[in-house]
Amino acid sequence: MKKTVIGYDAKRAFCNGTGLGNYSRSLIGAVDGVKVLYTPKVRKAFAEWGDGLADSVVRMPQGLWRMMPSLWRSLACAQRVKHDGVLLYHGLSHELPLGLPNGVRRVVTMHDLIVCRYPQYFTLFDRIVHRLKQRHACRVADIVVAISEQTKRDLVDFMHVPEGKIHVVYQSCDTMFWNFQRSQELVSDVRRKYNLPERYFISVGTVEERKNQLTIIEAMKRLPDDVALVIVGRLRGDYGRMVAAGVDGRRVILLDHAAFTDFPALYAGAVASVYLSRFEGFGIPVLESLCCDCPVVTSNVSSMPEAGGEAALYAAPDDVDTVAAHLNRLLSDDDFRWRCIEKGRTQRVKFAPEKVAADMTAVYRSLLDD
Repeated sequence: MKKTVIGYDAKRAFCNGTGLGNYSRSLIGAVDGVKVLYTPKVRKAFAEWGDGLADSVVRMPQGLWRMMPSLWRSLACAQRVKHDGVLLYHGLSHELPLGLPNGVRRVVTMHDLIVCRYPQYFTLFDRIVHRLKQRHACRVADIVVAISEQTKRDLVDFMHVPEGKIHVVYQSCDTMFWNFQRSQELVSDVRRKYNLPERYFISVGTVEERKNQLTIIEAMKRLPDDVALVIVGRLRGDYGRMVAAGVDGRRVILLDHAAFTDFPALYAGAVASVYLSRFEGFGIPVLESLCCDCPVVTSNVSSMPEAGGEAALYAAPDDVDTVAAHLNRLLSDDDFRWRCIEKGRTQRVKFAPEKVAADMTAVYRSLLDD
């Protein structure tokens, strides 16, 4: 792949701190080859993010297009692709630009179809725009990459994409988690930084209805008084305000501006991670937890069993009794907790960056060798 020029929609890589941004940076950094990164803007925090920029050229709007960066991303950047010698263009987040030249192979990654499953979580405008972009991308792509079997099923059910056109390539998480070297000193320093107790559970994710933090708070009422729940995530909408109302700073602690670089130590210092989302395309906090030797309690729906495998403990999203039972066992049974950690070390290998890169490279080769 070294001589192949691959174009990437790199907006998320240069603009998003978590989620799609982490996926984009991780994949671009792991895949070998010459890369052209198309982005309407660059946030200062992500101007330099490591190996992903090696052998890469960054393309941004010029002239009048600077005043219309979104339109440039959807329309004008396609005009540069042929000039840049791109043989394959990969849209990393649900969309492909209009007017890609003939002869340029097209890949799009579809993370989820939550806008189709749960339209109530989106404004009417966002529903229309997301669906139009997704349908166009699925129609014109040579290969649609799904980040889980769950997403593949949704692509067939909601977008009617032929199964043969879909390739499942799991995602990884930020290399920071894979490179994390646990030390008691580091964990203690981060605990002091955020004034956390000795024993706590951690729940990472945007505080919104789909992420279902209120169920975890309810389960905490059935646990010993000396253990806390640490919620790490930004508040969103009325649901976020409802969760914030239950934060007392002792039993339920909210870290809504925690530094991303502290996440590995926050996971490592926790008794376990709790992620009870009602639906995810993949469930990245599950993998982040496993990378930090943090046992996981998660939902038994959508893609979470794919991410957690035999390492995680599962419950229905609203099953407070089962969630509380899992958490109590992890608190009281050190041998059981250690067995969960060992299983996690085996499970996480399935999503190692080098494996994801190899799987994606195989997708690229299947198109370029055709």
